[in-house]
Amino acid sequence: MIGTERHESRRVDRQLRGRAGRQGDPGSSQFFVSLEDDLMRLFGSGRIAAMMDRMGLKEGEVIQAGMMTKAIERAQKKVEENNFGIRKRLLEYDDVMNSQREVIYTRRRHALYGERIEIDLNNIMYDFADNFVEENRGIEYDDFRMELIRQVAVELPMDEATYAEAKPEELSEAIVKALKETYARRAKAVADTVRPVMERVYEDRKDQLDSNIYFPITDGHLGYNVPVNLRKCRDTDGAEIFKVFSKVVMFTTIDDAWREHLREMDDLRQSVQNATYEQKDPLLIYKFESFGLFSKMLVKVNREVLAILNKAYIPVREQTPEEIQRQQQERARLQAERERRAKVDVNKLQASRMQAAAQAGQQDKSKPMPVHVEKKVGR
Repeated sequence: MIGTERHESRRVDRQLRGRAGRQGDPGSSQFFVSLEDDLMRLFGSGRIAAMMDRMGLKEGEVIQAGMMTKAIERAQKKVEENNFGIRKRLLEYDDVMNSQREVIYTRRRHALYGERIEIDLNNIMYDFADNFVEENRGIEYDDFRMELIRQVAVELPMDEATYAEAKPEELSEAIVKALKETYARRAKAVADTVRPVMERVYEDRKDQLDSNIYFPITDGHLGYNVPVNLRKCRDTDGAEIFKVFSKVVMFTTIDDAWREHLREMDDLRQSVQNATYEQKDPLLIYKFESFGLFSKMLVKVNREVLAILNKAYIPVREQTPEEIQRQQQERARLQAERERRAKVDVNKLQASRMQAAAQAGQQDKSKPMPVHVEKKVGR
C-alpha cells in the first residue's frame, strides 16, 4: 500500500497499513510526505527545512531518516491532543443542553399523550402562582390585582385588607384557587356552546362515532382547530373538547418556546467565548447564563399556557331570525326527503320480492315433462 501523505491521526494511518495485509500476508506500506503538507507545515516544517538546507540536501531529493518519522509522530500526537480537547469541550457544553432537553422533552411527551394532563396543569398553576407572588411581592393591591389580570386574565379573590395581611403562601393558594375556578368555568362554557350542535351531529353520524371532528377555539389572538373523538365527546358530555384543547395549547407553546430558547443558547455560546480575554472560564459563565435563560423560558411557558386557556372560547356567529327560520326549513326538507327515500326503498324491495315469487311459481308450472317415444326394454 502506498500513501501520498500522512494523516493527522495515527489511528487512520494504522488502519491503512492494516489494509495491506490479506490472508496471513503482513503486506507492506510506504508513505510519501512533503514538507509542504498540512501536517508538516503546521508543526515544525520550517525548522526541519532549515536543518536539511544546512545538511546540503537539494530540493526534491528523497529523505529517509528516523528523525523525520519521529517528527511526524510528534505532529500527529499534538493534533490528536488538540482534537481530543475540542471534543471534550464540546461534550461539556452539550451536557448543559442535555439536562434542559430532559426537562422539556418530558413535558412535551406528557402534553402529546395527555395521560397526566390534570397533574401537569396543576403543577403549572402552582409554579406560576409562586413565581408571580415572588416577583410582585410588596406592591400595592391595585397594581397586584391588575398585573394578575393582565398576565393570565384572572381576578384576585380577596379584598385589599385581606391582601395586606396575607402571607406569600396564602396569596399563592388564592391565585391557584382562582386559576382552577376559571379553568373549570371555561371548560363548562365550551361544552355548553357545542352541546346543541353535537346532538345533531351524534344523530347524523351514528355509524361514525369513532371518527374525529374539529372544533375552532380561539383566545382572541390565536386560533386552534382541535380534533376530538366523537365517542369520547359524547361520553364526557363535551368535557373532552377542553381537555384536548389543553393538550394542544401545552404542546404548541412548549415547541415555540423551545425553538426560541435554542436560538438564544447558540447566541450565548458565541458570546461567552469573549470571556477568555478577561481570564474567565467561558464554560462556567455559559452554565450560569443558560440556567437563567432556561428558568425564564419555563416561566414564560407557564404564563402563556394559562393565559390562552383562561381566554379560550368557541367563536359563534349571531344568527338573525330569518337565518334560523331558513335553517329549520332546510332541516325539515332534508328530513322529509330521507323519509320519502326510505319509503321508496321499502316499496322497491317489496315489489322485487313479489316479482321473484311470481317468477318462481311460473317456472314450477311450466316445468317440461319427459316424452316416451318407445317401449321400455325389459331385462
